[in-house]
Amino acid sequence: MLVNRHRIAARARALRRDRSGNALLEFALGLPLLLVAGMWGVELTNLAIMNQRISQIALELADNASRVGLYTGQATVQLREADINDVMQAVRVHGQSIGLATNGRVILSSLENASGTQRIHWQRCLGMKSGADYDSHYGTTTTTAGTNTDTANAGTLAPDGMGDTGAKVNAPLGSGVMFVEVNYLYTPLVGNGWFASTRRIHYIASFIVRDTRDFAQIYNPTPTATRMTCNLYTT
Repeated sequence: MLVNRHRIAARARALRRDRSGNALLEFALGLPLLLVAGMWGVELTNLAIMNQRISQIALELADNASRVGLYTGQATVQLREADINDVMQAVRVHGQSIGLATNGRVILSSLENASGTQRIHWQRCLGMKSGADYDSHYGTTTTTAGTNTDTANAGTLAPDGMGDTGAKVNAPLGSGVMFVEVNYLYTPLVGNGWFASTRRIHYIASFIVRDTRDFAQIYNPTPTATRMTCNLYTT
């Protein structure tokens, strides 16, 4: 019995002096914190990249829409439905990897200044996401406004222009501004409950029309193109 006590005491002293498992124990204790910090970093990086992509899509559409059109012999440019479809199709393709047409909505507005009056003459839309958060935040008009089948519709008055309070844009006299709104439903990589739950990413962009555009209407010569409504492309 005495021998067993001596053996137990000796093993206890040896165990007390043993440091071979310190690193493994510290790693086991620190691993959960390391994983949380790593996932946080991955999620934060993905959210930042997604914001950058949505911002660039908005800028690209506003820029492209300000340039397109058919030059006529009268030194003016006629904007056609096919031209709008082309620039919106580019947005769909560039946003395909993030499901922009399914998880978001892109609205292109023509803010025009006719005789000193600001108006939203027409709007075109891409994206299946609907609801108050995804509709235009700065004014709407009818789906046929500005077309050659509804030339009498002057659109919707926007006396203060378009944009957030304190940062509204206005169209120059006799010209227009291509105003873009993008609203996108962001879903976290890691899942809800981290730092970023499902949230809406919102960006706007605007460019002054670059040429002498004919603002009377959106032309749609034969063969006619289908107007770009929100559900035209779904992927």
